[in-house]
Amino acid sequence: MKKLSQMIAKNRVVILVLAFILLIPSAFGYFNTKVNYDILSYLPSDLETRQAQAILKEQFGCGSLAMLIVDDMDNKDVEKLKEKVEEVQGVNEVIWINDALDISVPMEILPSSVKDMLFSDNSTLMIVKLSESDADIDTQKAVQEIRDITGKQAFLSGIAGVIKDTKDLADKEAPIYILIAVILSLIVLALTMESFLTPVIFLLSIGIAIAYNMGTNIWFGDISYITKALSAVLQLGVTMDYSIFLLHRYDEEREIQKDNTSAMAVAIEKTIGSIAGSSLTTIAGFLALCIMKLALGKDIGFVMAKGVVFGLICTVTVLPALILVFDKGIHRFKHKTVLPKFEKSSAWVIKHHKVLVLIGALILIPALIGYKKTDVYYNLDESLPKDLPSIVANNKLKAEYNMMSTNIILVNEDLDAYKVNEMIKELKGVDGVTSVVGLEDILGARIPESFIPEDLLSKIKNGGYEEIMLNSKYKAASEDVTTQLKEINNIVKKYDPEGLVGGEAPLTNDLINIADTDFKMVSFASIIAIFLIILIIFKSPVIPIVLVLAIELAIYINLGVPYYMGTSIPFIASIVIGTIQLGATVDYAILLTSRFKEELAKNKDKNEAMRISLQGSTRSIVTSALTFFGATAGVGIISDMEMISSLCTLMARGAIISMFVILFILPGILLLCEKIIVKTSKNFVECVEGGK
Repeated sequence: MKKLSQMIAKNRVVILVLAFILLIPSAFGYFNTKVNYDILSYLPSDLETRQAQAILKEQFGCGSLAMLIVDDMDNKDVEKLKEKVEEVQGVNEVIWINDALDISVPMEILPSSVKDMLFSDNSTLMIVKLSESDADIDTQKAVQEIRDITGKQAFLSGIAGVIKDTKDLADKEAPIYILIAVILSLIVLALTMESFLTPVIFLLSIGIAIAYNMGTNIWFGDISYITKALSAVLQLGVTMDYSIFLLHRYDEEREIQKDNTSAMAVAIEKTIGSIAGSSLTTIAGFLALCIMKLALGKDIGFVMAKGVVFGLICTVTVLPALILVFDKGIHRFKHKTVLPKFEKSSAWVIKHHKVLVLIGALILIPALIGYKKTDVYYNLDESLPKDLPSIVANNKLKAEYNMMSTNIILVNEDLDAYKVNEMIKELKGVDGVTSVVGLEDILGARIPESFIPEDLLSKIKNGGYEEIMLNSKYKAASEDVTTQLKEINNIVKKYDPEGLVGGEAPLTNDLINIADTDFKMVSFASIIAIFLIILIIFKSPVIPIVLVLAIELAIYINLGVPYYMGTSIPFIASIVIGTIQLGATVDYAILLTSRFKEELAKNKDKNEAMRISLQGSTRSIVTSALTFFGATAGVGIISDMEMISSLCTLMARGAIISMFVILFILPGILLLCEKIIVKTSKNFVECVEGGK
């Protein structure tokens, strides 16, 4: 390690040239990485709901379903509009009443189920079958073209429109996220570091690491829009402390070594081990997300774990090179920081450590209650501004057609017609079902199937399946729709054991069930992984328990706050925030505990050892936590996407809560457990003066 450190320090110019050259392929990779805006596409492919989706696409040419509401337009004009929409690339077909009857036929003779579904007092409804999936680029282009053709007189509802609006909003806001994170991080670092040039150098080094990470995402083919929006901000927040540790060590070595190059070589050698150990907990936290059944976990987990690795590499290569090149400027622009020496606060914490531990224990009770009762939402459209076209259309669909979700039922096409009729009658009786439309509803029971034109029949029967549309007044992810779907599935399976129920509501219901399982798996895996890493670092079975419990307290407080504020959080937050907060902020606990271990070895009183440890660690912990806070809080405030805003707000608040728990509650726990820690640890030395 010594030779490698010396080589890095001596070849700083070569390293910087190579670092900037590598930005070229990184930019290519970034701009050519596809982004997936459909969260439901991350569900396991073996689910019945996903199988139904596949059949609809392959056999019926329906990768996505949308409803086009047309206001105050004559039927003849509606017919012309339908023809224009059908010509849009990406549209498979548009279903309206003229597919079955001539528009000159009086509407009064239509079956009530069809009339109620396709007509309201002032509008009519067309069903648009899009060839590709909701998030496919052809579908997104088709949505935009349909909106352009129909203008303000028509409203396109459906998940494809929601994804289109999500994409447009995310693409517009993503650069602002990075800008606001950089600006706020610069302000925090300028106030807490001793040189005005240091923040610029830190952000340049981390910026290069972020560029490498974003560029290499092309290896995965595509990433989710959540990952794209958050990864840069999150990588900035969780890897900043590596830079702080290296610079502090370098400044120490400058006073000892004969020249700056030697000082940096020693700083790299002495820091790389602690930084690598620190990064392992963060990497473990992110990799724990990869065990999720919902593939979104792998998406976030792999990208962020890779980002931490790039952050570590750049911290021990690019950052030393930048510091050495700009060393004179760094020390020329030195200034006083706003951070105190924390002498009084450290002494106060030690004096009241038992009371602070008791307060922490008391806080745990309401924190756990809030943590368990915090409301979680699963609908993508709930995270978007209410004035977006897709949200306006969805609300209009609800208001005028009492339709909140559309399900597609697939049964064997050879199922006897009378059984299909009986099934449809039962389905219509299910609470909350507004309409069930099958072949007989459209054409009437008296018309023999042999009389039906082949092109019309193929829209309803194809590939061994018959398609039945069921509309519900219940919103996807609601308790009502969950109960309704159970009853619908039971009825379908009664008539056709191989029958399938697909659509947004069933997919979202699967998402809820999987998310609940994933939450438990991820929490358990991240705790075990980080427990083992801390166990190896400290060679103690007690310290991992103490440190993990301290951060878990901070997590419970953080995730419990929304309950007491009367707000809800996106489902993905309930899964990933605990893991991210644990992995990213347990470093603060490790830093304080490591310093406490060093001070105990100097044969000091345990209270004095902790006082010195607190005073020596607080500045680094506060700087790191405030930087993490700054990188995420700004995004949480400005983002119009509630899902992104909520995630960033939780991360920002989590960093501050973890900081307070580590600085005010953990010292007391360590002091109270000092004897058992010493007895059960390999390298802890028991103090020999008062306070044993």
